[in-house]
Amino acid sequence: MALYEEEMDSTPMVASLLNKLANYTNLTQGVREHEEAEDGVRRVAVMVPQMGTFIGVYLPCMQNILGVILFLRLTWIVGTAGILESLAIVSMCCVCTLLTAISMSAIATNGVVPAGGSYYMISRSLGPEFGGAVGLCFYLGTTFAGSLYILGTIEILLMYIVPFDTMKVLDENDMRLYGTCCLFLMALVVFVGVKYVNKLALVFLSCVALSIMATYAGAAKTLIEPPAFNVCMLGNRSLKNEKFDKCEKTELVTSLFCDLNSTCDFFEANNMSEIVAIPGLLSNVIKENLWSNYDDANVIIQKKTFPKMPKVKAGSKDQFYVINDITTYFTLLVGIYFPSVTGIMAGSNRSGDLRDAQRSIPVGTILAILTTSFLYISFVFLFGACIEGVVLRDKFGFSVKTMPVIGVLAWPSPWVIVIGSFFSCCGAGLQSLTGAPRLLQAIARDGIIPFLQVFGHGKRNGEPTWALLLTVGICEIGILIASLDKVAPILSMFFLMCYLFVNLACAVQTLLRTPNWRPRFKFYHWTLSFLGMSLCLSLMFICSWYYAIGAILIAGCIYKYIEYRGAVKEWGDGIRGLSLNAARYALIRLEEAPLHTKNWRPQLLVLCKLNSDLKVKHPHLLSFTSQLKAGKGLTIVGSVLEGTYMTRKADATAGEQNMKAAMAAERTKGFSHVIVSSSLRDGFSILIQSAGLGGMKHNAVLMAWPSGWKQARDSLAQRNFIETVRETTEAHQALLVAKNIDRFPDNHERLKEGAIDVWWIVHDGGLLMLLPFLLMQHKVWRKCKMRIFTVAQLDDNSIQMKKDLQVFLYQLRLDAEVEVVEMHDSDISAFTYERTLKMEQRSQMLKEMHLSRTEREREAQLIHDRNTASHFATNDKAAGATPEHVHMTWTKDKLLNERNKHREGMAVKDMFNMKPEWENLNQSNVRRMHTAVKLNEVVKKKSKDSQLVLLNMPGPPRNKKGDENYMEFLEVLMEGLDRVLLVRGGGREVITIYS
Repeated sequence: MALYEEEMDSTPMVASLLNKLANYTNLTQGVREHEEAEDGVRRVAVMVPQMGTFIGVYLPCMQNILGVILFLRLTWIVGTAGILESLAIVSMCCVCTLLTAISMSAIATNGVVPAGGSYYMISRSLGPEFGGAVGLCFYLGTTFAGSLYILGTIEILLMYIVPFDTMKVLDENDMRLYGTCCLFLMALVVFVGVKYVNKLALVFLSCVALSIMATYAGAAKTLIEPPAFNVCMLGNRSLKNEKFDKCEKTELVTSLFCDLNSTCDFFEANNMSEIVAIPGLLSNVIKENLWSNYDDANVIIQKKTFPKMPKVKAGSKDQFYVINDITTYFTLLVGIYFPSVTGIMAGSNRSGDLRDAQRSIPVGTILAILTTSFLYISFVFLFGACIEGVVLRDKFGFSVKTMPVIGVLAWPSPWVIVIGSFFSCCGAGLQSLTGAPRLLQAIARDGIIPFLQVFGHGKRNGEPTWALLLTVGICEIGILIASLDKVAPILSMFFLMCYLFVNLACAVQTLLRTPNWRPRFKFYHWTLSFLGMSLCLSLMFICSWYYAIGAILIAGCIYKYIEYRGAVKEWGDGIRGLSLNAARYALIRLEEAPLHTKNWRPQLLVLCKLNSDLKVKHPHLLSFTSQLKAGKGLTIVGSVLEGTYMTRKADATAGEQNMKAAMAAERTKGFSHVIVSSSLRDGFSILIQSAGLGGMKHNAVLMAWPSGWKQARDSLAQRNFIETVRETTEAHQALLVAKNIDRFPDNHERLKEGAIDVWWIVHDGGLLMLLPFLLMQHKVWRKCKMRIFTVAQLDDNSIQMKKDLQVFLYQLRLDAEVEVVEMHDSDISAFTYERTLKMEQRSQMLKEMHLSRTEREREAQLIHDRNTASHFATNDKAAGATPEHVHMTWTKDKLLNERNKHREGMAVKDMFNMKPEWENLNQSNVRRMHTAVKLNEVVKKKSKDSQLVLLNMPGPPRNKKGDENYMEFLEVLMEGLDRVLLVRGGGREVITIYS
């Protein structure tokens, strides 16, 4: 392995990798570690989890799915909705959870799932934004589930175990008072010792199992002998028979209905009779219970008769009738029932304690759902086939001596159901108060939601104390609602939201076909996930459209908060993969056809310079970019470092990070790139040619004016600038050059007034007029107005030009003031000749400064030979003198000094004899300088108070011999102006009058 020994640090041997994987444990600091800390025992070696499918997944799911709704509301749902609609409700909810379980199984078997369950799976599949939003929804659902179970516990306690008033529904204030006390008692148990909650879990599950077996036993017993429970009826109305033992019109009963304060017309007109509450499986009661019996609130429950009797609203005197307490309809029952199928995540939440999570989670969860689905469907049939309709619709069992209706069916005693359901609700409430804080702690420790970080801390053993306090506070809100029927739809919303995103995560991963998507569970398909997602969304709006909108808004706000303020996490999520696929598809589509003029907008390549500290030299260039773009279109900020990539890789990385920080500070949205090249010229050329990808390539280049080009000791800056102009022209890209960029306003400034002046000299495709419009969309320039100046020559009709320009601007939908400036041919001034002369002299000096090395050495050798010959001649004349050796170091500065001495001697003569010097000037340069001087005078006169001046940028000379003069022309053109933007079009129309 000597061939690979230098890479061992970064690429370990396969044997060591496999050894690390074999010793890997996915145990996190969960309940098990809390128990160890409370016992004072700390195991040195981490034990391998030994929980199998049955104990670790199947039984926890069964315990969480079967609960309060089964014992307290399922009989009422069957009686109200009828057998057929109840089957529809149960089937929809069970199919929803089954499809979700299939999607969850695919995600759970796609690699190791640490403790964290559904939150971990969703966040790692859909990213931190979706993960955080859905994780908090799941947390809120689990917390409100605690409220539901506590309200169920109090309802069983106060209605059936120690009833205060058996003739009326529980008072809401009683529910709030006793519910709050129960909540704090349970929270104290969870805080003191989680291990007791876990050890009692099997006891609570045994209570549920015994209650279910008692129900089946009671249904089977009806085949032999129906239970001895009768219901007292007055006519077709069901009565509360707690106050009297015999269903006869005795003196006591008559006094109850016909006292001085009530009327007894209905009592006198109808007879009292008894019907069997549980006719049994062999009766024909199933026919009566097939169809729905929805009623309004406060309507007296009546037995179905033919002909059908009208519904009667209960008055204040009708306290002895069984009354429907709330208005019932199909969607309400869906919302109330759905919590009874939640709990399918219990197995995945224990993934850290499973021997083989990738096998146990799918098998255990799906088996638990199939089992509970069978139980619920069978109970719907049994309740509808065994129990009288008016008894089924009696939610609290007032007509059967205030006992739960399912308890009347159970064998050997209703108290089996009462005690079993009580302990079941207590256990489920404790489990919710145990699991919800840990889920919140996991979210807080991930660091994706900054304001939740305090809830990541807890006791020394890791117990989530702060999270438990928040959970108790939210749970108290549900208890203050004081109605199990009102809390259930809220709970349904949050769980449905969670299940929706589990299905979405599986569908996205399947459709993207990412290489890492290799689930061991093979019985899934994206269509099943999409169907599950659609069913979850539909059930949300079926249950309660306003709760659904509220849950979506909560999740959306959390999503945007995490996106805006949350920590940046890269978890290889599917949304990022989806974005990559969408970007690839869009880029391919963009290349299929050329861009239309109506869709043209400046896609900028910003050529940025970095200083010696690798910081952005002109941050205001980025500010101007954001003002010009307003967050739209493509922005690429690029820079070049001189050298080789091997030696300057670290500098390039640091420069790119500094550039990103500067872009964030200046609110510039886009991409940054720093390249290393052997020369700056080649580097900027590479950026201009290759920046962007496919159809998303830049069409304009923005750069700062090289203000120090005159002071530079060499002409490198001006050569780079001129070559950039040439390359953008050749590439048909627009060029924007900002002079005095550091004086441009930043994003925090607001220009109160002023104008953006456009000097439209030549037509450039309309870019000059489009840029001010884009700038004025930004709040910095919003209060500025646009003025357009154009130049009329001697043979132009300036009045007609102004009219035509106004019409043109009207067709372009641009608001701007128009002015035509007349510039006639005039005599060339002495100032123009002087500027031209200085320009040409400087150009000549630069040429001489850049003599080739051979020429410099030759000139230095000639001077040295001349001095040496002179020295020898002196020696011949002065015989006997001590010879001296002349040591000379010839430099460029000495050469310039030598020439300047000669020029200074001629300066006085030139001052009096300037005309002959002017006559030798290049007349083309004189004319160009004359244009620049005259145009600059006009611009300064008209635009001296403007906030920004936009000018057509003339192109460089075709003959490269005139490059030295080009910069001087531009300098003269912009002289005396504060903020200038030179604009050179890309050779295409960028603005149109057509819609």
